Amino acid sequence: MDNLKIYSQSDIEHLIIHRDGETKLGERVNTYQHEAISIEGLEANNSKFVLLGIPEDIGVRANAGIAGAASAWRASLTAFLNVQSNRFLSGGEILVLGHFEIIEPEDSSIEALRNKVAEIDELVYPVIEKIVAAGKIPIVIGGGHNNAYGMIKGTSLACKGSIDVLNVDAHADLRELEGRHSGNGFSYALKENYLNNYFMYGLHQNYNNEAILSQIDNNPKLKAVFFDAILMGADVNGFFDGLGPAAGLEIDLDCIQNVLSSAETPSGFAVNDIRKLILTHAKKFSYLHICEGATRMLDGRVSKLTSKLIAYLVSDFVKANIS
Repeated sequence: MDNLKIYSQSDIEHLIIHRDGETKLGERVNTYQHEAISIEGLEANNSKFVLLGIPEDIGVRANAGIAGAASAWRASLTAFLNVQSNRFLSGGEILVLGHFEIIEPEDSSIEALRNKVAEIDELVYPVIEKIVAAGKIPIVIGGGHNNAYGMIKGTSLACKGSIDVLNVDAHADLRELEGRHSGNGFSYALKENYLNNYFMYGLHQNYNNEAILSQIDNNPKLKAVFFDAILMGADVNGFFDGLGPAAGLEIDLDCIQNVLSSAETPSGFAVNDIRKLILTHAKKFSYLHICEGATRMLDGRVSKLTSKLIAYLVSDFVKANIS
C-alpha cells in the first residue's frame, strides 16, 4: 500500500559522510518525532522548511516519457545532507520528513499508469496541505512533474484560495484532461480552481504544440516568456512582479541544458541562471518543487551531477529565505 515513510535520525545518519573538523547539514537537520503527520506535530517543530521526496516516474511514463526520475530523491538527499553546516546554512532550519513509497501498478498500460497517477495525487496533496497549514514551507524533490498538481492543490487548500505558480520549464504542461500524467498537472489545477495565475518562464517554441500556444494566447491567467525571446534579449525583469502572496515555485530540470531527464536538452538555461533566480526571488514562494531530474535513466544514461545540482538549488532556496 502506498504511504509516506517518515524518517528517523537513523535513516539520515547512515547517509552522512563524516570527516574530522567538519559538520554536515545531516548532523544538524531535524526529523519528525511522531508516527502520523498532523498540523500540530509540524507546528511543534522549529524548522521553517520541510524536505520530502516523491521518487516515482509513473507520471512520466503515463505521458509516454522515459523512466528515470524516480532515481533523483535518494542521491539528492545524500548530496544535500553532506553539504557543510556553517555560518551560511546550519541545517536546523530544515525538517527532513521522509519520502512517499509508491507501489508500481501491475498493469503497465497507459490507462493503468494514469489511474495510478490519480492515486498519487490523493497521497501527496493532504501532506502538502498540512505542511503549509502549519506555517512551514515544503521543499519537494521528485519525481515527475505530475506532482505539481498535488503541490498546488495542497497549498491552495491550506491557503483557502487559489494560488499563483511560477513554472520554470521548457514545456507548459497544459495538455488535455485525458487522465493524469506529467504533462497536464497544471491543466487539472486550473480546471479545479486551485491554480489562479500561471506564470511560465523559459518555454521552448519547438516543444509546445499549437493547441497549448492558443491556450496561452486566449486565457488571461496564463502568462509566458519563451526561452527563445530571452535569448533575443527580451526584458523579463518585471515578469515575476505579478505573483500573488501565496505562490509556488516549480523547477523542471529539463529546462537546464545537459541535465539528465526524460526530455534532456542541449539548449536551455545555465545552472547559474536558475541559481540566480532562486537566490533573488525565493521569498516570494510558499513552496519549492524540483522535478524531472534523474541520476539514471531507463535507456542507460547516467549522471553523477544531478544530485549535486539539486542540493545546490535546495540550499539556495533555504538560504535566500532566511537571509
